[in-house]
Formats: sequence, structure tokens, C-alpha cells
Amino acid sequence: MNATRVLVLPGYMNSGPGHWQTRWEAAHAGFTRVPMPDWDHPECGAWCATLEQTLAAVEAGEGGVLLAAHSLGCLTVAHWAAHHASGATRAKVAGALLAALPDPHAPGFPGDIRGYLPLPMAALPFPGVVVASTDDPYCSTAFAQRCAHAWGSRYEEIGARGHINAQSGLGDWPQGMEWLMSMARA
Repeated sequence: MNATRVLVLPGYMNSGPGHWQTRWEAAHAGFTRVPMPDWDHPECGAWCATLEQTLAAVEAGEGGVLLAAHSLGCLTVAHWAAHHASGATRAKVAGALLAALPDPHAPGFPGDIRGYLPLPMAALPFPGVVVASTDDPYCSTAFAQRCAHAWGSRYEEIGARGHINAQSGLGDWPQGMEWLMSMARA
């Protein structure tokens, strides 16, 4: 894992201590959280600019850079890839794990999140794995499947695990780690 860099992209309000993203970051030296400017009032352009700046500054390593995104972090990856990525930063990315993406049209989507519509529905320029739960309160499996198809990403369903967060009981989530690391460049 040392040859691959991983950027951790939490969602709205960041990921707390029991979240698989936080656990991965604590356990692996090559995992770095992207420091979004405002976790409580996300704005798509600002989050995408922060991802672009972070990718520009990071050394890719032999395996490239992997993105481990959760919730709004997934939508940020889609917007960044479609509208904000430079050729140099896009080329660094070997793949993205996109877990628990929220549907920005859903009634539960927070009103203080700005700029995420319309959602890009074009193929990502790197491999992706969209992971969905059958009882996610912020996204139906049908929406997650549509996004995975549009983004040219593999779709994985993990049963009834809520929003695939700390309350989901995943611990270190070894299956998620396996999916993420499967996209590292050889």
C-alpha cells in the first residue's frame, strides 16, 4: 500500500472517529483527508477547487492516487472530473471508491449544500466502484445504479447498511479497502 496514495473525501459535516474513512486514515500512512473549506456549508465549486489543489500538490506514487469518497465526496469527485480537473491532476487518479452517494434531488438532501446540480452523468476518466446500501436514507439503489452506469463505474451493493457510515457497523470495512486497492496501478 505504500506505493499508492489515497485521498480521503468525506461528505457533508466530515467523517467522525468511528467512520471507516477515519479508521483507514489512522491505520495507513499514505491516506490523507482532503481539507474542505467548510464542512457544514459545502459549496461545490469550493470543494472541487480544494480537491484540484490537493491533487496538484500530492505525489502520485507508483500506484497513482486513489480517491476514497463518501456521500457528498462522491458528488464532488463527479463534478471535479467533469468541470474542474486539469489534465495533469486527472492523470494522477488511478481510481475512485464512491460509497453512499446522495441523490441531490431527494427530499432529505440538505438545503445548505450548494452547486451540486445538475449532477454530471458522463463517464469518469478513471475506474470507479459505486457502493450502495439497500436502505440508504439519502439514495435509492436505482439512483446509485444509474450513476454507476453513467460514470462507467462498477456497481456493488452491500445489503442494508444505512448510509455506509460509522453507524453501519463496518469497522475497518475490509471489503471497501479491497475494492479501493484493486484500482491501484500495477
